[in-house]
Amino acid sequence: MNTIVLDNQQETLLMQIGQIGKRLPWLFRVYMTSFFPIFQWIGRYNVSWLLQDMIAGITVGIVLVPQSMAYAKIAGLEPQYGLYTSFVGVTVYFIFGTSKDISIGMISTVSLLVGQAIVNVKTLYPEITGPQVAVTLSLLSGVITILLGICRLGILVDFIPQPVIAGYMTGSAITIALGQWPKLFGLSQVNTHNPPYVIFVDFFKNIGLTHLDVAFGLTGLVLLYLIRFGCQYLSCQKGLSLRQQRCAFYFGIMRNGLVVIVGTLISFGINRGLETSIISIIQNVPAGFDALALPILDSRIIVASSSVLPSIVLIMILEHVSVAKSFGNEYDYTIDPNQEIFAIGVSNIVGSFFGGPPGTGAFSRTAIMAKSGVRTPMGGVWSGVVVLLALFVLTPCFYYIPDAILSAVVIHAVADLVTHPAYLKQLYHTNPLDCLVWASTVAVTICLDVQTGVYVAVGLSLIIMLFRLARPPVKILAPIPLSSSPAESVILHQQGDNENGERQHLLDGQQHQKQYHRQRYIYMDERDFKCDQHYDPLPPGLLVFQLTESMLYPNAGFVSEAIMTSVRSRTRCGNTAEMEKSAHQTPWNQAVNKNTETHRLQQPVLRALIFDFTAVRQLDSTALHVLVNLQCNVNKYSGQIVEWHFVGIQSKQLRWDLIYYGFALEHHISDEKPQQGQQQRHHQQLVMRLDEDLELALEQPQQNGGPKSNINGKKKQSNPEASQFSKSSQDKHLCFHWDIDSAVYSISKRWSSTNYANNIY
Repeated sequence: MNTIVLDNQQETLLMQIGQIGKRLPWLFRVYMTSFFPIFQWIGRYNVSWLLQDMIAGITVGIVLVPQSMAYAKIAGLEPQYGLYTSFVGVTVYFIFGTSKDISIGMISTVSLLVGQAIVNVKTLYPEITGPQVAVTLSLLSGVITILLGICRLGILVDFIPQPVIAGYMTGSAITIALGQWPKLFGLSQVNTHNPPYVIFVDFFKNIGLTHLDVAFGLTGLVLLYLIRFGCQYLSCQKGLSLRQQRCAFYFGIMRNGLVVIVGTLISFGINRGLETSIISIIQNVPAGFDALALPILDSRIIVASSSVLPSIVLIMILEHVSVAKSFGNEYDYTIDPNQEIFAIGVSNIVGSFFGGPPGTGAFSRTAIMAKSGVRTPMGGVWSGVVVLLALFVLTPCFYYIPDAILSAVVIHAVADLVTHPAYLKQLYHTNPLDCLVWASTVAVTICLDVQTGVYVAVGLSLIIMLFRLARPPVKILAPIPLSSSPAESVILHQQGDNENGERQHLLDGQQHQKQYHRQRYIYMDERDFKCDQHYDPLPPGLLVFQLTESMLYPNAGFVSEAIMTSVRSRTRCGNTAEMEKSAHQTPWNQAVNKNTETHRLQQPVLRALIFDFTAVRQLDSTALHVLVNLQCNVNKYSGQIVEWHFVGIQSKQLRWDLIYYGFALEHHISDEKPQQGQQQRHHQQLVMRLDEDLELALEQPQQNGGPKSNINGKKKQSNPEASQFSKSSQDKHLCFHWDIDSAVYSISKRWSSTNYANNIY
């Protein structure tokens, strides 16, 4: 049998730098072109795409206009500022974005934070206006996000878990809804900038002062839900034609605009001819881009809003990237998170010149865009056309829009942000700790504010992540036998001598057939109570450990202590000097229990350790030094050199590090070279191996008194028909194996002092 020895050459730093240098021009070209993804699809743009984009874009534009005006009111700004952000967002994004569905504009949570920043600044500097604060926040958040996109730091989004996102969105939805209820009832006496629980109390204290606005607000809110559920019901009816279902779908999408139009017409009718409106209305909305100017940075605004700015940036990125990813997965296309962050930055920087507050992608508008059949990011341009038309033509019609109607639109929109009970049920049953993070985020957001809720949620999630990294479970594995089958057998056939006088054993033939079975095992955590009745013993002096995380400086000490504790509890001390110490010579902090010591003396001396590194991707320098110290302590405790074996190593660098730190024992490499006809297969042999399984099985008859495969020390000739079965690849070093089963078998076979290989396998 020919054995191919695997010995990967380590790549030096100079080699790696040289490879990167060769690819540098290509990498730079790819990096620069990635900032303009429009060039990847604009050349294939056609009339069919144009029609679909136009329909979807106009549909979203009809939703975008009333929603943007309502979200601007959340921030304490005039309605036109929301339109400025929406126009710039949808028209700029198509050049830099990688999602066909995203619609950039103001969102409720960011609007709430902008409103908090405006209150903070105006409390300290009353002469500063709200639009000045909004423009500054838009410019600063745009600069930060564009830098994150250029540096390709989209990976930071992955550190925020889904329960945190769900928690702050739920808390924000409740906060926003509570802030809109006084406007819905026309209660101007309630300060909506207070914490949510204060607004809740004040709302019921002043409920008796309700104005006529409640007729518009509650009626509009009820109509929004009636249209929504009614259209959803009609869209699912099988008796309707496809055209009728589509009409119901579009009618449901346009419900915000329809309710605003109807409410505005009624408001115009009851206020016509009156000097003062009997309800709260928007009144004058300047036409065009009235706030178009070069943004001016004021240090006072920057300092006063610095506590809110990080949370604005964080929510903008999280909301946008999570929405883009979800719709990319649903409609089978890939988005680039780094480029999406870059697109947010460009949109907000450009938007600051138009006077718009910060904006990002919104889930509701993105869902409408996707369901309307958009084909490319060009659909956003048509949404921008609708917003532009509203700014230059329809502003006189905005005068009589009731504030209560806009509050109804906001409440209706944010209600979908509340976490569904089914998700909470799944969260509780899968990971109660994540459920606690969600509840903490919601509670802090409601009791304090969204800004604090975001910071607390992110802090809790990072603490939990670091704790899990620093305290990973170290499992001790035990074998459970599997039933062998004929497919797992090795059948040997003895035939006559070949022309060189050597006895051959082939895998085919008709004479002297003999079958040998090798028992297979799976390895489970020995603390799994469901399997404790099925475990077989390992060879005396052998322990198998499984690491569930990479071994890095936060957890290296913990893992080492866990392994050493397990070694002490499952094996006895083989160091004669240590065993002969009297009770008064033992360390002061080491408790002596006679029963424990008696039981420990019955344990075997440790001879070998097997580590399952399937889940380990990295060992840093601290972890490697800790392993070296652990090896010294184990050898000292055992009174002999203990073998270390590693299973499932996937990284070349990890293998090289272990070799460099002295954990490797080499095989004896034969000088025999493969024959010329086998040279190509020798170099193309797959890295995956049987780890001597076939070779050991073929040698097993020698141990059982069976026929020998090599007579008089002559070289064995390989049969061409069996050459594909008679080769196996093995590592140059004894300590590396592909699976635990083969590692245990290889170790037990070499331990001639036990009959484990013959009796157990």
